Amino acid sequence: MKLFFNCLRLGFLGMAIISLGLAANAQSINDYRTTHNNLLAKQNRVKDKIKVEESQNYARNLYGEKEADRADIYNEAWNSDRVNPYQNANIPSTKVLDVSRYHMPIKHNVVTSHFGYRKQFGRHHHGVDLKASVGDTVYAAFTGKVRLAKFDRNGYGFYVVVRHDNGMETVYGHLSKFLVKPNQYVKAGTPIALSGNTGRSTGPHLHFETRYMGIAMNPEKIFDFVNGVTYRDHYTFNKNSNDNSTNNRQSASSRRRR
Repeated sequence: MKLFFNCLRLGFLGMAIISLGLAANAQSINDYRTTHNNLLAKQNRVKDKIKVEESQNYARNLYGEKEADRADIYNEAWNSDRVNPYQNANIPSTKVLDVSRYHMPIKHNVVTSHFGYRKQFGRHHHGVDLKASVGDTVYAAFTGKVRLAKFDRNGYGFYVVVRHDNGMETVYGHLSKFLVKPNQYVKAGTPIALSGNTGRSTGPHLHFETRYMGIAMNPEKIFDFVNGVTYRDHYTFNKNSNDNSTNNRQSASSRRRR
């Protein structure tokens, strides 16, 4: 009999413990629900509390520049149909340009005609001519947006102008086919056209120009075409020199080939 009462007492004790556990668990669930509802309440209209400055700071930290500054690059003289749309612009005397993220415009590394005055033609050559066959792939040299994809019967033939995030523009002439359209955003290395022999051309090749605010710069001062690299990660534009500073040149052997 004593054993029976002991078991009964243990049973009641176990039920009491279970009841207390369930009560505590219920309390925990209620606490969780209350806390969760409070958290949700605090998040109401949180998107309205994010300031524009915070977004700009985040973009600057992420990309190294303000989104507003980048947007301005694609606003000024954007709708012009000229290769040089900056005739009336205030152009700085010098500008350091980031050329670290690049892609060679074509697979060939042979320059067949250099930048500068060409006596045999009696005119200035605003870029370089690179060896190419009809149908070779032409690539965007830097990341940016296509501004023009046009035809010029007496000059460039089919040509593309790309404005880049670094403020430069590059021109690709004598093409046979477009692979992009105006206002299309492209990354460095994106195929943009096929090379050809259109316009004022004496044979298949790619005419390639590098410009800053309309002023042509010597591509061979920026690119080491033989080794497929840029001489430095940054190039200094000089408005008063067609040839720019020779200080930008550097032995390609000291750079890792890309």
